[in-house]
Amino acid sequence: MTLEENIMMHQGRRQFLQTSGTGLGLTALGSLLPQNLLAKTHREPKAKHVIFLFMAGAPSQIDLFDYKPDLEKQFRQPLPESISQGQRVTAMTRGKEQLVAPSMFKFHRSGSSGMWMSDLLPHLSKVSDDLCIIKSLSTDAINHDPAKTFVCTGSEIPGRPSMGAWLSYGLGAINKNLPDFVVLPSAYWTGGTRNVQGLYSRLWGSGPLPSKHQGVAFQTTGDPVLFLSNPKGVDREIRRKMLDAAGTLNRKHLGEIGDNEIATTIAQQEMAFRMQASVPELTDLSQEPKSVLDTYGPEVGKNGSFARNCLLARRMVERGVRFIQLFHRGWDHHTILPKQLPGQAFDVDQPAAALIQDLKKRGLLEETLIVFAGEFGRTVYGQGNLTRTDYGRDHHPRCFSGWIAGGGIRGGMSYGETDDFSYNVVKDSVPIRNLHATMLHQLGIDHERLTFPFQGLDQRLTGVETARVIREILA
Repeated sequence: MTLEENIMMHQGRRQFLQTSGTGLGLTALGSLLPQNLLAKTHREPKAKHVIFLFMAGAPSQIDLFDYKPDLEKQFRQPLPESISQGQRVTAMTRGKEQLVAPSMFKFHRSGSSGMWMSDLLPHLSKVSDDLCIIKSLSTDAINHDPAKTFVCTGSEIPGRPSMGAWLSYGLGAINKNLPDFVVLPSAYWTGGTRNVQGLYSRLWGSGPLPSKHQGVAFQTTGDPVLFLSNPKGVDREIRRKMLDAAGTLNRKHLGEIGDNEIATTIAQQEMAFRMQASVPELTDLSQEPKSVLDTYGPEVGKNGSFARNCLLARRMVERGVRFIQLFHRGWDHHTILPKQLPGQAFDVDQPAAALIQDLKKRGLLEETLIVFAGEFGRTVYGQGNLTRTDYGRDHHPRCFSGWIAGGGIRGGMSYGETDDFSYNVVKDSVPIRNLHATMLHQLGIDHERLTFPFQGLDQRLTGVETARVIREILA
């Protein structure tokens, strides 16, 4: 009996009826069968891949995207109660004066639309006609851990499937020799950044979904993936024989007890064997022309740099990886923001712009959705020493900025508006669940129909609250 027949025989009547009843429920079974055997979409997809550029720590929207020139007149003035509205603040702000800190950075108009961009982003400004800047993102979480968890999984509560895991579950893989979902954390920051929170594997975990859908985190030193190399004295032929022997025992065990995670183990062991050949080829940049390397900036040669990870992301899209998530940390600027923000912007500006241009030249931008966002925004009022050239900003969930490019999104536009203090959304609010719904929509998935039964609830990325696709930004 084949592996697939064993899985289907032992799946159980109740689970089979649950997973085969409607739409993408079939993929609960498909997640255990060969990739793409049962993967379906609800509509014609505009995109095949997602690259999520996650700015962990929360960039200041006021200093990068949300231009508020009139704040100069409000320097060190108390934030009006009509604006603060008694909103929740962090323990770092509670009981303290909320004095306005205008951005010290210059802004300029860019692209055919004339959208405002910070001078800290000269390279992204040159591709602004490909960007849709969303200025009205919002979230409920006010502290980093739950906020990052919410953006990555759709819930502040740890343990839910991540964005990439949902796509792996719903759509399957394109390339059987590489994971559906790859995570690229940056390990290098410019400018002596402080307040760098750790990353945790649950941000790319699979939750209750079969564990084969979790993200594979690439390492910044040594083998790109742990245990990719064979131990001394073990060659590829020996490894193949060892894997065959383990597979025989695992299949016997699967036939005896019918645990679907055993099937996942078999599949992942085979994937690991194939990756011993595919990953070194993927990460070898020696054949990339110097002209391409130069577009990604001076840090592209450094392992673990955001620039190198952007180039790797392009190579992964070329090879069919479904979801690639880059983490760039160090954006938590409670003090000395003017000193630290330029270094952070330097790290991501040129590589992100190069990624857009590179994909576009290769005809891949139309099928690749690029998303740039942090976990929340920063306050208009200052923290730490407050002068015109020295200030910090606290956490702010009520409004923040991000951008989307490619994948059927309209470029050269801004969406949403905030008040004169970049404190409240006044037009076209975009809760995180709406961002998730839009991402799924562009990949051909109805966010309400991509579900997985767990703990008595049909779990979904967008949760139980009403979410909508942001159709106004679709091309």
